Amino acid sequence: MIHPSVSNMASSRLKYLSLGVLVFQTTSLVLTMRYSRTLQGDGPRYLASSAVVVAEFMKIITCLLLVFKEHSYSVRALSSILRQEIAHKPIETLKLAIPSGIYTLQNNLLYVALSNLDAATYQVTYQLKILTTALFSVSMLGRRLGVYQWLSLLILMAGVALVQWPSESPGAPEKEQLSAGSQFVGVAAVLVACFSSGFAGVYFEKILKETKQSVWVRNIQLGIFGLVFGLMGMFAYNGDRVQESGMFQGYNTITWIVVALQALGGLVIAAVIKYADNILKGFATSLSIILSTLISYFWLQDFDPSSVFFMGAVLVIVATFLYGYEGKPSPNPSRA
Repeated sequence: MIHPSVSNMASSRLKYLSLGVLVFQTTSLVLTMRYSRTLQGDGPRYLASSAVVVAEFMKIITCLLLVFKEHSYSVRALSSILRQEIAHKPIETLKLAIPSGIYTLQNNLLYVALSNLDAATYQVTYQLKILTTALFSVSMLGRRLGVYQWLSLLILMAGVALVQWPSESPGAPEKEQLSAGSQFVGVAAVLVACFSSGFAGVYFEKILKETKQSVWVRNIQLGIFGLVFGLMGMFAYNGDRVQESGMFQGYNTITWIVVALQALGGLVIAAVIKYADNILKGFATSLSIILSTLISYFWLQDFDPSSVFFMGAVLVIVATFLYGYEGKPSPNPSRA
């Protein structure tokens, strides 16, 4: 019999390990994605649509291995589960086409956002997904938010507004205009991604609550649709370039790291939800924002923070903590 204190210690270790991995994954994904989209190299830049497809494929393989492990490494049990849950329940499987299509759009938008925004501004603005997820869970799941949570959403909006506040910077008018144009494209991409993340997350939670299937099986179903939608998007937008130079054109070590980190995202979130709580998840998010800001300033050197940005970032971090204060369950249990 395992002593309770040993069990608690193991649980605590898993909790902080999962949070450490979340901070690492969130921060490194944003920074490497930004670096890979701004790096001046020889030859063509890799296609974002192709990276999304490869990430979905990696996610499916990882989830298949996890289900395989869950069923004592039995090939027969794995094929039986896949047949029962995917082939024999077409209506249930088709329900996941909606969130999967939205997630595929969202993943493509994040590449657009990080091609046009520095890592710090992206990280802070993307926290608006807390607001969209909360609003969708109130309207779609009938969830009630506490006073602290409504207050945190107001603080969050104020913080993001300050981060987007235009700063006076001396420079050529053309350069400023170009920067303003790309800033607008980047912010628009993040805002659409926030709405899609909020809706798809709550919709996926609704499906998970209605059925008792493993999260990993649900992620395989999402991944299959994601792969199909991703391939359709890739051939629709970059078909000529794929036919000319192949889907792996412009890939290098950094690209593969970005793809692997993106594939890891949803699985890490699932582990955090299982072992940690909202307050600690908020702490991990805040730490990730601070690290992204520091590395963006000192290493990537594509970010010059103003006092208004710092005020906004502090408000967003406070809002993130405050939202988890009442210990409500997270609205998005398994997908980043």
